[in-house]
Amino acid sequence: MVIYVSKHTSTAISMEQTWFYLISVSSFLILLLLSTIFLRKERPHRKLPPSPPSYPVIGHLHLVKEPIHRALEQLSHKYGSVFSLRFGSRPVLIVSSPTAVEECFTKNDIVFANRPQLLGGKHFNYNYTTVGSAPYGPHWRNLRRVSTSEVFSTTRLNSSLSIRQDEIRSLVKSLFRDSRQSFAKVEMKSRLSELSFNIIMRIVAGKRYFGVGVEDYEEARQFRRIINEVFEIGGASNIGDFLPFLQLIDFQGVEKRMIRLQKTSDVLFQRLVDERRNDKEGHIKTMIDAMLALQDSEPETYSDTIIKGNISTMLLAGTDTSAVTIEWAMSLLLNHPKVLAKARDELDNQVGHNRVADEPDLPKLHYLHSIVNETLRLFPAAPLLVPHESSDDSTVGGFDIPRGTMLLVNAWALHRDPKIWDDPTTFRPERFEGGVDEAYKFVPFGIGRRQCPGAGLANRVVALALAALIQCFEWERVGEDLVDLSEGVGLTMPKALALEARCRAREQMISVISEL
Repeated sequence: MVIYVSKHTSTAISMEQTWFYLISVSSFLILLLLSTIFLRKERPHRKLPPSPPSYPVIGHLHLVKEPIHRALEQLSHKYGSVFSLRFGSRPVLIVSSPTAVEECFTKNDIVFANRPQLLGGKHFNYNYTTVGSAPYGPHWRNLRRVSTSEVFSTTRLNSSLSIRQDEIRSLVKSLFRDSRQSFAKVEMKSRLSELSFNIIMRIVAGKRYFGVGVEDYEEARQFRRIINEVFEIGGASNIGDFLPFLQLIDFQGVEKRMIRLQKTSDVLFQRLVDERRNDKEGHIKTMIDAMLALQDSEPETYSDTIIKGNISTMLLAGTDTSAVTIEWAMSLLLNHPKVLAKARDELDNQVGHNRVADEPDLPKLHYLHSIVNETLRLFPAAPLLVPHESSDDSTVGGFDIPRGTMLLVNAWALHRDPKIWDDPTTFRPERFEGGVDEAYKFVPFGIGRRQCPGAGLANRVVALALAALIQCFEWERVGEDLVDLSEGVGLTMPKALALEARCRAREQMISVISEL
């Protein structure tokens, strides 16, 4: 990049910058090559996992193609369910078998309890201080305890039941307005995104951003843009995380973009905190209220920065994941009308036609839960889970794993392994009717001490939304062709093509929906 100060100095500055970059890059490459040779000489007796041939400096980055989970699955066919790669300067362990997953998160659970310090965590997670990005230790344990007790405990989830009811009924009414008399084509992606976003924002801050009666659409658009942009940046691997010398020159302007985005989001998060702080009602209604109450007694532990980090985590981890899962489930049901009919029969038998299904009904809807689990098996919202990093040397699968190795669990490959699952690529909810007999072969929310604490909330949102959509409407594909199940690019593995479907209110439910 050339920065022109004036017409008299531009050439000099350009040449100086060019030489500086060339010298910096060359020096780094020489040091990296020497250190690689030295390390190989120093560790001749280590039994490292199998690995493909690599290139100098970049390692195996040339093998990382979208979608990454599919590229890694292809490599596992040749190198096994435990193999290693080198992403630039970072050693990476990839596992995709139940035994390897169990070994990582039982015997080595504490060893792999850290998170790799990637550039996105620095800027989007308040310098690695959020529950999702913080290194394993007292600070993380305290954040985990607070999030479990103040947001995801059974008591808290039950207290937010009315929020989920309101938002799902709002979705039903919206679809009903478009399809009361006849089948109408509806676009589902945006509706489901608004559903999950409203639920999370009301739990976090008591504010509703989409739907009837909402006035501040501009702030809502800002939040959605931020979330979309964060996922866009995070969904594409930042090459600077693996080739540190590129961070010196901010290759492709990634860090500059992250800093700008973080400043914008911080202003919005601080506004939410200040609004709740100035609320004079005095009783706890939201996650922010609960954390402000803790701040009164421990202001340093629960600073505004920590609270804003929790807001960021909830929005980024809890919005797109649920919406994407519901969209995949509806796509699968449209392609399998017999499964859809069986789910509707269960709802008719267990709930009837006099009311819309509610959360107390969910324990009776066994087949519905099987549909949710089968959707998560085929299309986990985090196909590689969240990366871990080893804090010490360890062994996995009989191989030596050096300290500082990034761990990727290919849940997508694990869930589709023909050695584990019968007919693994077929959508067959019946396989879950007896439950999951081995926890380590089904890990959509991760496993171990850093597994997703929001699994309970996510399951409630997804199951209740699906129940309402199936019970209240008849569904058809837009045309004769099956719904396209191609995967798009992004952290939450979205559909490549947003779901469009035709729906019509069921005659038996029209009077009930009209009264919502």
